[in-house]
Amino acid sequence: MKIYSVTDPEFKPYGKVLTGYDTAELVEAMDKIALPAEGTAYEPGIASLEACKAYADFQDRAYGGMPIQIGMCWGYNTKLNCLEYHRDSEVNIGAGDFVLLLAKMDDITDGVLDTACVKAFRAPKGVAVEVYATTLHYAPCQVDEGGFRVAVVLPKGTNTAKPDYAAQNEEDTWMTARNKWLLAHAESSEAKSGAYVGLKGVNIDIAK
Repeated sequence: MKIYSVTDPEFKPYGKVLTGYDTAELVEAMDKIALPAEGTAYEPGIASLEACKAYADFQDRAYGGMPIQIGMCWGYNTKLNCLEYHRDSEVNIGAGDFVLLLAKMDDITDGVLDTACVKAFRAPKGVAVEVYATTLHYAPCQVDEGGFRVAVVLPKGTNTAKPDYAAQNEEDTWMTARNKWLLAHAESSEAKSGAYVGLKGVNIDIAK
């Protein structure tokens, strides 16, 4: 699978690199958090990351003053497994280089997305990368055996407890957490736990 850079023209439909953000303190704070023994971990908001100066910068500038959270996804992963989206952009900052597997919402047809539509993009350490609301994404992928640590900036409350409601349309059945709609691959643990299976084709593994 070809891996593009977030600085390549191919990334423009999916997001953009944000400039003028000092992320050095944030990267240092991420590096102090131990990697899990295996698999991945995710926390929507982490106090030590939100204590960094970058928190106010992202809240005031990237999100126009709206309340935000800075959490992290970290661990070991090279596979697609699922794709999710939110109603707003997400900003990612890696403590090292990482790869995002991305697709577009308009690639979903009749509730299903073919994984052949997915493209891979490598992001450099410390660079703030905005992923648009219309871009499907999921857990980052590592570029070496050392795993990955990626800060995740989102509007406050995202990825917390799912609201309680009666589904009125198909998209309602895709929601797995607050402001989180998910399409799972049949091979994923999420699908085995009851998530909506909306990905067809190969469950991409960049290690292969």
